[in-house]
Amino acid sequence: MSIEEEIKRIEEEIRNTQYNKATEYHIGKLKAKLAKLREELKKTGSKKSYGFAIKKAGDASVAMIGPPSVGKSTLLNHLTNAESPVGDYNFTTTSVIPGMMEYKGCRIQLLDLPGIIYGAARGRGRGREIISMARVVDLILIVVDIFTISEVERIKEELYMAGLRLDAKPPNIIIKKKDRGGINIEMVRGRLDKETVKGIVMEYLSNADVFIREDVNEEQIIDALLGNRVYIPSLTVVNKIDAGMVEKINAVYVSAKTGEGIEELKEKIIEKLGLIRVYLKPEGKKVEQEPMVLKKGAKVRDVCLRLHKEFLSNFRYAVIYGPSADFPGQRVGLNHVLHDGDIITIVAR
Repeated sequence: MSIEEEIKRIEEEIRNTQYNKATEYHIGKLKAKLAKLREELKKTGSKKSYGFAIKKAGDASVAMIGPPSVGKSTLLNHLTNAESPVGDYNFTTTSVIPGMMEYKGCRIQLLDLPGIIYGAARGRGRGREIISMARVVDLILIVVDIFTISEVERIKEELYMAGLRLDAKPPNIIIKKKDRGGINIEMVRGRLDKETVKGIVMEYLSNADVFIREDVNEEQIIDALLGNRVYIPSLTVVNKIDAGMVEKINAVYVSAKTGEGIEELKEKIIEKLGLIRVYLKPEGKKVEQEPMVLKKGAKVRDVCLRLHKEFLSNFRYAVIYGPSADFPGQRVGLNHVLHDGDIITIVAR
């Protein structure tokens, strides 16, 4: 039996097995085997490819993924200074077209990828190249139009099959491999019992200590065992709202043709990326106009490291004006958490 046939057989068995406490262990084992076979299929089916060679630039990068002919190229041209080919036929874009969106001090690299099709996770339609690019960006922009809204869930499924976990965090699972002693499970009380978890782990490892510190499902355990999943935020965009009635889903609605909704989309991209802007004020000088762009949760320490490592070794204190300060001109240390719009002076020895 080939790998593809075995995968289909297991998928069919999972579909035909009613899930309950009595079948939980069996289904968990089947899901673990299925994930293992899919990984094997990726390796055996991989072909040498030059892929897409794009150098990352700006403060963050965003991949635009969607079906053919939904207006990704027009949208890219509207958001940036790129010149992506535009046409009224499928597959206008055959390679990655980069563009730079400059918005309120942030520089965001947008990548217009070729249209994704069903089977992309298995390599159809340059699928592996598209997905390999999607794995290294900071945000996935799923772009459809009012005629292809039903494709959103299928695109998400393709990305899930390829190991991308949209809008999710890695499960709180620690796996420590060892040379002997079998499988030891320590876990909080949750939906799965210890024997089910042990059965899943044994599909991959013979000796290990596994610590599960939150309620998880079978797929999350498998993800932790495989260790090759990518956790990344996403934003759905529905284009061509100028063309007719619109089905409402959780998305940003735009018209790349008229410009409607473009400003809201820019705001949402910055919000989803979790970026903040802080403004440097060197001692005795004016506030610099160009902000330093950081990830939400960044500390004074991160500013020092971005400037030069000597700022960290010679650091005395920082002076903060803005949303994160308890009062204007507050002196803070390296672990002070910064907010969007802060003005900061680093005082060094």
